[in-house]
Amino acid sequence: MPERILIIGGGFGGLACARELGDTEYSVTVIDRRNHNLFQPLLYQVATAALSPADIAEPIRKTLGRYRNINMIMAEVVGIDVQRQLVQLEGGDRVDYDRLVIATGSEYNYFGRDTWRDNAPGMKTIHEARQIRQRLLSSFEKAERAHNEQEKRNLLTYVVIGGGPTGVEMAGAISELGRFMINRDFRNIQPDQLRVILIEAGPRILAAFQEKLIDYARHYLEKIGVEVRTGERVLDVRSYGVTVGSEFIRTGCVVWGAGVKASPAHRWLGLDAVPGGRIPVDPQLQVVGHRNIFALGDTADFTGTDAKPLPGLAQVAKQQGVYLGRLLKNQSADPAAFVFRNRGNTAVIGRNAAIFDFGKWTLKGRAAWFLWAFVHVYLLINFEKRILVSVQWIWRYLTRQRGARLIEEGSIGGADVTVPSVVYPVTRPGGVR
Repeated sequence: MPERILIIGGGFGGLACARELGDTEYSVTVIDRRNHNLFQPLLYQVATAALSPADIAEPIRKTLGRYRNINMIMAEVVGIDVQRQLVQLEGGDRVDYDRLVIATGSEYNYFGRDTWRDNAPGMKTIHEARQIRQRLLSSFEKAERAHNEQEKRNLLTYVVIGGGPTGVEMAGAISELGRFMINRDFRNIQPDQLRVILIEAGPRILAAFQEKLIDYARHYLEKIGVEVRTGERVLDVRSYGVTVGSEFIRTGCVVWGAGVKASPAHRWLGLDAVPGGRIPVDPQLQVVGHRNIFALGDTADFTGTDAKPLPGLAQVAKQQGVYLGRLLKNQSADPAAFVFRNRGNTAVIGRNAAIFDFGKWTLKGRAAWFLWAFVHVYLLINFEKRILVSVQWIWRYLTRQRGARLIEEGSIGGADVTVPSVVYPVTRPGGVR
């Protein structure tokens, strides 16, 4: 029988590994709890109505369908029996393997306050992005109906927790979206009632970037109306507001972006004490102490050439997936160690504003923004998505329109603010009240 290679996780790393093993003599199975792969770096654009979920996601079966030796199982993994070489699925099913690849990614870290998750969704899944979009757009509609000035300001206050790339991108996008919608589409609220607050517990935002890029990003955010508050900790999160120090801020929506942690895959191997939940691996991405188990991406604790753990970036997972797929395919007796080739770290701040940090040199402003757009289009899963997103971005750039501003029927959640009945002024012909 052909050797059975089982890959847990259909993200950047897992799919890259599977593709390398496509059309080989191996029997490959990919397990994921979702039926689609998702381009998470653009998920914030779904949350701010710039793109639809289908623009950045694709069924895993479609992605891998042309490889006849690859099968896909949609299921939740709950454990690994290392001795019997079995992966245990929710519901009691089990899948055998000869070699196992763990590429389960990461999840948001609420630092022991998991009850905050419902009130402050992160940016890891389509469901969370749609929650945020629902709350954002609903708060504008509620503010339009409110007759009290303070109530309007409460509903139009948005707090983003975490000053990393995700938080910065989200804060900038909310500010630009809000001001555009208020100026163009609403009649009873004003741009000066909008308030976007970015809160970072550390001394600076975008801590992984060079100081001059941080200064540029902060200046630009403040220019487009974002309050940047560093060195402050969030003590409590409610559906209608957050507590920062001794101050309670009423909000229309709260977004979480304050750090991630590895998935619980380390517990499946009995590794409860590993730092950050990352699984220790050797230079060939083999799990320490396990001959036929490998880990990659956010799941793996891999040290780069600078003696620091590799960051949880898409480019890291993708490079490791390609490397591991080739290693498993070639079965070399003395394989070379994995070496990460840094393509640069980036964050988009707003329209015509982004930063790139390549280590020895940097780029910022409009040129960095165009480069950011090019790179992210290139990294999309297939040609169809690249064309679709490119056309939408060009149209949005020229018109400033956002086509996915839909509020779904039924309540997903949102600001816990009661809007009293209000008598609207009669609009005379010609639009003059």
